[in-house]
Amino acid sequence: MKHLEPQRARIDTLESLREHLQWAIELEHATLPPYLCALYSLDPERNPEAVEVVGSVFVEEMLHLALAANLLNAVGGRPRLDTPGMLPPHPRPLPHGPLELSLVPFGPEALEMFLRIEQPAPPGAPAEADGYETIGQFYAAIEEGLRHLCERLGEQAVFSGDPARQVSADHFRHTAGHLVEVGDLASALAALEEIVEQGEGTARGGVWDGDQDVFHPERQEVGHYYRFQELKLGRRYQRGDTPQSGPTGEAIQVNLAGVPPMRRNPRLSDHEPGSAIRTAQEEFNHTYCTLLSQLEQAFTGSPKLLGAATGTMYALKGQAQALMRMPDEDGTTAGPTFEYVAPELRR
Repeated sequence: MKHLEPQRARIDTLESLREHLQWAIELEHATLPPYLCALYSLDPERNPEAVEVVGSVFVEEMLHLALAANLLNAVGGRPRLDTPGMLPPHPRPLPHGPLELSLVPFGPEALEMFLRIEQPAPPGAPAEADGYETIGQFYAAIEEGLRHLCERLGEQAVFSGDPARQVSADHFRHTAGHLVEVGDLASALAALEEIVEQGEGTARGGVWDGDQDVFHPERQEVGHYYRFQELKLGRRYQRGDTPQSGPTGEAIQVNLAGVPPMRRNPRLSDHEPGSAIRTAQEEFNHTYCTLLSQLEQAFTGSPKLLGAATGTMYALKGQAQALMRMPDEDGTTAGPTFEYVAPELRR
């Protein structure tokens, strides 16, 4: 009896492609609150190398969010960020994937979560449009869908979006990554490659992502997964290292004593209305939802609003760090909750 391979869901309509690219926006956004919690818990003087790593990954995830928005706009969709579904309570699942995301300070638990998020796809792993094992497999399914639809419908029919909605490098100050404006299949594939290689390293299975390290221009930059491996193992990758060898370069120091013991997965409901901690958490949530609104507007016709979003990020940082200085129960400190606030309720 002939063995039949299981049927995999295929992206074979423009409607399905747009749906999956909106999922890509939701996926890239879902990583931001956990990365921000870890970043805001780090003191640059006590943990400069960890701040560099987590900060660089966060900025590149923002770049990936912009790339996903460019892709969706290019195929005639409309990016949505300012919705309650973007901020379900933590712990929460990674959208359409197998992982659970939590809000925790920097430390072993955070590093293990980040390594699971950025896990490279095994060689020969199938593209998976839903229920994917790795993010790379999800983006491989989008690439398959794009190629299939361009072949069947023609590039002009697939890339029907308004070019004025594309966010360019002029609007986005990013790291060593490249913000690709998408208008055809070649630029769409370049955008997908940028997302996957920054996360996993090159498609050839190397640790490097093809860019120069923005903090150390004399070095090549490693993918997100391998940056977190450097922090976990306390050593940098150097030329000649491979995923199998692990990092064999200079030592990296991580000082966990310098990290506040933030309460795991804090919620507004942990504290009485009007209490100091809850009031500070509510202010943070108002600011974060303002950021979501600015990003949605930037990706739907007002790209210059990305400058305003940068200013909002500075306000968020101060609010989160103030929360982590507030003593909570059981020897912990308070932390941001990342809960949705309806537009009419924002201050």
